[in-house]
Order: sequence, then structure tokens, then C-alpha cells
Amino acid sequence: MTSENKNDELWTPANKVTLIRVLFIPVFVVVLLSPWPEYFSESMDMHTLKPWLAAAVFIIISMTDMLDGYLARSRGEVTDFGKFMDPIADKMLVAAALLALIELDVIPSWVVLIIIVREFIVSGVRMIAASKGEVIAASWYGKIKTVFQMIAIVLFIVKDSHVISDFSQLSFDWLYIISWIVMAIALVFTVLSMVDYLYKARYLFGFGKKKRMAEAEEKESDAKQVEVTRPVPSESDLRLLAEEVLLKARAASLTLATAESCTGGYISEVLTAIPGSSDVYSGGVVSYSNDVKHAVLGVGAETLKDFGAVSEEVACEMARGVRNLAGAHVAVSVTGIAGPDGGSPEKPVGTVWIGISDAHSEHAHRYVFPGNRDDVRAQTVEEALRRLLEAIT
Repeated sequence: MTSENKNDELWTPANKVTLIRVLFIPVFVVVLLSPWPEYFSESMDMHTLKPWLAAAVFIIISMTDMLDGYLARSRGEVTDFGKFMDPIADKMLVAAALLALIELDVIPSWVVLIIIVREFIVSGVRMIAASKGEVIAASWYGKIKTVFQMIAIVLFIVKDSHVISDFSQLSFDWLYIISWIVMAIALVFTVLSMVDYLYKARYLFGFGKKKRMAEAEEKESDAKQVEVTRPVPSESDLRLLAEEVLLKARAASLTLATAESCTGGYISEVLTAIPGSSDVYSGGVVSYSNDVKHAVLGVGAETLKDFGAVSEEVACEMARGVRNLAGAHVAVSVTGIAGPDGGSPEKPVGTVWIGISDAHSEHAHRYVFPGNRDDVRAQTVEEALRRLLEAIT
């Protein structure tokens, strides 16, 4: 299945889970707000069960967010509909829960106002960025914000239940204090994530110059660019280097793995051409397409979207992904533009990022190799092997 077809497919398992999450939001609201316990006999005491049942429904709906994300990544079925609907479903669930808690007079409206205003502002910034062909990368503040919001909502749902209230009378209202502490943390990260978005998008509003930001990124990239003046290696050169890599890895009791894009398995071929390499070389992945980078190596969809396949971020995630997949000690990744087509002023033909990942660190370096397609591929293999050798020793 091509990338385009996957993108157009609607009824994937992940999208079905997302839609189920949306459809169950009214069920949660009904369980929390409706007077359904009155329809049972007094002996059954459903009023005590009501908040706990509502909290359980909320938790189950929240957990489906992890499920649909896992399904989309593991099956390589990240669709435009999923990208659009998944964050909306989360916001619908949180908004419905907070408005219901206001209705129950459990939390004040100003708390909900802060959270909803943040969502409006961030959505507006994203719309402006999208209209200009820009992408504002999300930060970890948003993830922390969401987690603490979910926990706070559950705590506020159950804190006034009879079971909690009876226990609190014997000691102190501990859950009330914990609920507000968690909500306070959620509000802090709600504001921080909003400020982070506004700061990153400041050039869209005329408060910063995008050109200066681009120049700063270019300088940082140039600092990681390695100049190579050696001639294009021959097959015998590569074989000798591969033998040295395997020898040093064997002596250090280390296993190796590779993730290749522009070289198409060339590094793996050179390594496995050496007899006895199987005791050192665990395996490799040829991830020519973005779908394979995402589904097999676990490269983030947002990473690919924000930085492009030929980037430091993708090279690092490829190396980390294949190291974890193969259970190896050290992994190397290559992603680049071998030519003759596909180059741009920012990323000319010959641009290659080579990443290294081990248990202690991961990093990547940028190269711009001269020559034709075969020259670029051969030089990439040589430098990848040298990076492996450097990581081993």
C-alpha cells in the first residue's frame, strides 16, 4: 500500500477507536450528571456508586487515546483524519468533563476558562501557521498538561463521594487538597504550553524575524557538519574498514545494528560480507519510505512532518529505533539525498545525516558528499562505518 493510499484510508482500526472515544463522551456525561440512581431501590445505594462509575468511564475513554496512537504507529496507518480527529477528541472529553463539574458545582468556572482559552489561542496560532505553510512543533509542556488535567478531573469526580467524605471526616479532607494541587500543576503547564506556542510563533505576529531564526538554525547545523576530503572509497577500502569495525566490536563484546535510507542496505551488505559477522551484527532495517521509518523504527510522525526525513532529529530517532528493535549495543543510521534528483538549496544533493545511538547517548552529524549517486552512497557507507568505529572505541 502506498503512502498516499494509507493517508486517504478512513476506516482504519485507529480511526475507529478515535470515533468510539467521541461517541462515548455523551455516555460519560450522562453517567456523571443524570439522576439515574433514583431509578434504583434505596437498598442498592447507587448514589455512592455514581461518581466512581463516572470516573471509571472517563478513565477508559482516556486510555483509548493511547490505544489508537499505538495502532496507528504499529500498523503504519497514520491518516490525515486521525491527525485531525485525535486531538479534537481529547479536547472534547476534557471540555465535557470540566463543564459537567461546573454544573455539579465542584470546580469554579475560572479554572475551566483558563483551560478553554488556552485551547482557543493555541488552535488560532496553528491555523495562522498552517495558512502560511508553517508548522509549530508541540512541546512536552502540552503532554504534561494533558496528563495532569486528566488526573485532576478524576480526583474532582470522586472527591465528594460518600466513601471519600466518610473517610475525610475521620481524618482531614486529604483528597480535596490533592485534587487542587494536581489541578494547580495542570493549570501551570496549561499556561506554559500556551506561552511556548506563542513564543515559537512570535515571528508570525511580527515580534521576531524568521530569517534570523533560520540563520541561527543554519549556524547550528553547520557546527555539526563534517567536512570530508578523502577520495571516494573502493570496495576493498570498505571491506577493510568493516573488518576493523567487527573486530573492535567483537573485542568489546558489543553488538551492532543499522538503519538505512539513502544507502538501501549497503552498510549491511558490507558488514555481512565478512565471514563470522553474525556474532556482532544483529541486523538492520532499510527504511526508504517515511511510512517504514515511522511504523518500524518508531520515528515520530511529527518529527518527520516538522523536520523532514533528511534531518538530525530523524537520524537520531532512526538509530535509537533500530537499536531497540535489534537489541543491539550500538546502532548507526543514515538518511540523505543521494541524487541525482531531490535536492534543494537548503538540502543539496549529497546531503546526508549519520546518526549514532548507544545506551549512553545519541547524536548525528551532517555531511555534503560530492560526486554522483554511487559516490555519495559509497562515502556515506564509509563515514557510517567510521562513526561506528568511533562509538565502539
